[in-house]
Amino acid sequence: MDLQYNHGAQVYVLRACYNDDATDLLAVAGDHSLDVLIVADNACRLIASFHIGSRVTAIAWSPLTVSPTLSDDWHIELAVAGADFGLHLLTKSATEDEFIFPFGGGLSGHHGKVNDMTFCGGRGDDSTRYVATVSDDKMLMVWDLRPTVDITSRGPSPGRPTPLHETPSPSARPQPTAYVIAFPHPLTTISSHPSTGKEFLVSDSRGSIFMTDWRSDPQDNSQSDWRHSSLIELVEPYALSDASLGRTAQWSGSVAWRRDTTDIIGAVYGSRFSVWDISNLRGGKPSASGISFPEGGHQFRWCPTYPDYFAISTKSPSKGAVIHVHNINYIQAQPTVFNILPRPHLVRDLDFLALPGIPRIAAAIGRTVMIFSIGVDS
Repeated sequence: MDLQYNHGAQVYVLRACYNDDATDLLAVAGDHSLDVLIVADNACRLIASFHIGSRVTAIAWSPLTVSPTLSDDWHIELAVAGADFGLHLLTKSATEDEFIFPFGGGLSGHHGKVNDMTFCGGRGDDSTRYVATVSDDKMLMVWDLRPTVDITSRGPSPGRPTPLHETPSPSARPQPTAYVIAFPHPLTTISSHPSTGKEFLVSDSRGSIFMTDWRSDPQDNSQSDWRHSSLIELVEPYALSDASLGRTAQWSGSVAWRRDTTDIIGAVYGSRFSVWDISNLRGGKPSASGISFPEGGHQFRWCPTYPDYFAISTKSPSKGAVIHVHNINYIQAQPTVFNILPRPHLVRDLDFLALPGIPRIAAAIGRTVMIFSIGVDS
């Protein structure tokens, strides 16, 4: 194992930063707090720690983030979701300490577990203004972090004391407003793409994947919101069949957009992984598929630096903490298997780092984050 970092509590979510100015940053979150790490070749260094007060369920990096290794005028900004359904904007800079701005709770936000979130894609100014969230409550919400109208906000989450570095008075900043799109089933993942600022990739728990134009006007069409805003609908037929027959649990499935092209989408549902090529839709069915983990896959991640590679993990402890890495050019070949730790350990989350060189994976296992390369220097 190349590097290890002990968070001090169970790690449930982690996310690497893919910004060109912050490829060495990694966010690690557990029961009550989130740590931001600088990952170097031989060490992990803690540069920020935020006390959220509830278990973090999703993380998104803001395009405003700049790493301290690149600039003396560095800035960290993330959006996170808590198990109490509240959302938080976390910031720290070279001149300011950790600061938490709460939003999106109470009557104005989600009423189910927030499973994933992302800042708006694209490379314009709006990419730092909008963050989208998806939840078990079947809602996609796009939050305007800089609204022109100030709406009276909620206070801190009920039953949770206000941390010392969190503002006790939300009036200092207008509360974000949300544009809502309702779907027929619980939503599991959402992805944005750097080449577009208006489409999201949204997946539900039954095996359906939607390319959604959130900027479309629902008043232009009398159909339901999700039908009107969906440009393309893809299906994983085995997952859809199992869900229809009640053979699978809800709230499963992981979908990701390949970073170098908008045409390639990957997903894992149950024991199968699938890849779609939008340039050759085939009626919405996958262009390639295979078996990942017979006991069920959990996370699907594309490598941002070597986009032909993708990784899949499972939350089943039957074989320990294991990750499979596939090459899309040899998609029917056996994956490279990384047996990190024996059972009863399991991988709760994983992500590729965006650092140059041999690709590296960060995996959350118990209280520890383990970072390792998937190859060696030739």
